[in-house]
Amino acid sequence: MATPNPSTRPAPARNEACACDSGLKHKHCCGQITLSLPRPAEVAQLEPLYREVQAAFERGQWAAAAEGCIRILSEAPGHVRSLRLLYLIRRQEGRLPAAEALCRRLVTLLPADDWAACELSLMLYERREFEEAEKHARNGVRLNPDNAQAHNLMGMILTDTHRLLPGEFHYRKALELHGPVGKLCANFGLNLKNQGKLEEAEQWYRKAIEMEPDNIESRLGFARLKEVAKDIKGAMALTDAVTPQTSGLHLTRATLLRRSKKYDEALSELDKVEAPVKEGSAGYWYERGELLDKMERYDEAFAAFARANEIVRQSPNRAYDRERSDQLALRLKNFFVRWRVDKLPRGVRGGHEPAGPVFVVGFPRSGTTMIEQMLTSHPQISAGDELPFIWDLTRVAPKILNSDLFYPECLADLWFGDNQVALETFRDFYLKNTRQLGIIRPGVPYFTDKMPLNETNLGFIHLLFPEAPVVHLIRHPLDIVLSCFFNDLTHGNNCSYGLDTAAEHFVLIRDLVDHYLDNMNIKYLPVKYEEVVANPESECRKLLEFVGVEWDPRCLAFHENQRYARTASYAQVTEKLYTRSVYRHRHYLKHLEGIIPVLQPVCERLGYSI
Repeated sequence: MATPNPSTRPAPARNEACACDSGLKHKHCCGQITLSLPRPAEVAQLEPLYREVQAAFERGQWAAAAEGCIRILSEAPGHVRSLRLLYLIRRQEGRLPAAEALCRRLVTLLPADDWAACELSLMLYERREFEEAEKHARNGVRLNPDNAQAHNLMGMILTDTHRLLPGEFHYRKALELHGPVGKLCANFGLNLKNQGKLEEAEQWYRKAIEMEPDNIESRLGFARLKEVAKDIKGAMALTDAVTPQTSGLHLTRATLLRRSKKYDEALSELDKVEAPVKEGSAGYWYERGELLDKMERYDEAFAAFARANEIVRQSPNRAYDRERSDQLALRLKNFFVRWRVDKLPRGVRGGHEPAGPVFVVGFPRSGTTMIEQMLTSHPQISAGDELPFIWDLTRVAPKILNSDLFYPECLADLWFGDNQVALETFRDFYLKNTRQLGIIRPGVPYFTDKMPLNETNLGFIHLLFPEAPVVHLIRHPLDIVLSCFFNDLTHGNNCSYGLDTAAEHFVLIRDLVDHYLDNMNIKYLPVKYEEVVANPESECRKLLEFVGVEWDPRCLAFHENQRYARTASYAQVTEKLYTRSVYRHRHYLKHLEGIIPVLQPVCERLGYSI
């Protein structure tokens, strides 16, 4: 259940209890107009009372300690030690809105206090408010670069937002400063697993379990590592050793049994999950939907996925940002028009660049992971996976160009004399970050970049890397939208949590791609998912010829590729090509009636029928 945000409630009268549940009057808490530290004379006068409060807290008499804190803060709202003590009490009591309000006041009063910054960051992280949590965690590191908790928080936030290499850096720093702790070791193992560094990840999971043998989450994390390493038997053995039986254990075992095609047993495991967890866990309903779909119980499966998305939409910041999406697409279309694109400079590959990107683009769930696995089975193409660097460049482009304009309009500053090497700077930024990940290997001339929805920035990509091949995966729009709805995907401004929003965003991006193709000469190859499944060798030959490498039969055995594909498709690409996902939407047509009018024009344009 989402934590209520006190800022959304009507403000009480100034002499009434504050809505944040701190216990203070509104005028002494969230209604405090100006907040400042008390004068030394006030602190001295309140010192005897504070000593009594602190003694009560140390004796475990929280109610008395809280009452004393409230008395002090009613006299001196900026009394830092009382604020800190009351925050700790409310946090321990689980009164999180009150704790957050008190902690925010501490951060305001003590902007140089790394402890307060980390406490606020942790609360925001637990509520998945990653953007603001990162702001305070970064401040914690700035204020005290030896604060292990600040580095740990940065590792957690960066890992959860898919910035894995910098996350690894901060985890290593936390370990260096604090030493190994079970939970920290397990979190670091997760980061390494998500990078595909499975052997080192296993070492850290083993260390986590060695240090905290009773930590169930660490054991389950290790089991999930075994799963992605294709060791289903080993993963099941790890879950067999877990006691007591928890909902998390049943969910993990259900996934493993589904991977083993033991569907009835998997459903029995799901039925053991406790009712309160079922009601509030999107993960439970996604897993149940996936399992029921495999069992061909399609109506029940759809209902389960719908419930999962309903739960996610109730979480903070998970609603589709329609206005932001529409505005960006409109601005990109207005900027990238042929007359302007023809006059803008282009990046040039320099002799110092050891390898070049192959951009595999396509809406999430269109088959990009399968194509990347196919391409990277070739010895001359290494796997980049989902590289965020094009999107990073869109954020820093105005600074690099010293422009007053935002992206994409700032790219018009490429016409100025002091920006004549800017495209080289952009390319170096992209390639240096890629090299840092260990993706660029000696003697390997190509690497893939399949960041979801990179096609949004095809115009920018064309300016930077006009020589780069762009492989665009196309699949029946109803299959794509349905599959997005069936997965917990934040791409596309959270569009996937509703069929309507997923369909709208698909049409928006498809129209944008068509605009780019009409206004610039991109090195572009459209590839239909259905044709790859039906004629894998001929499509694979076409792909390799387009990239510029010789035919290699290993590309057809992409399911034997040992790399871990870090996407929702990681399990599918370990199997041989199958046809069961082709036109999957036909099982769910009655549930898709509402979005068919939205998608039908695009379907017809792409040559698909409904």
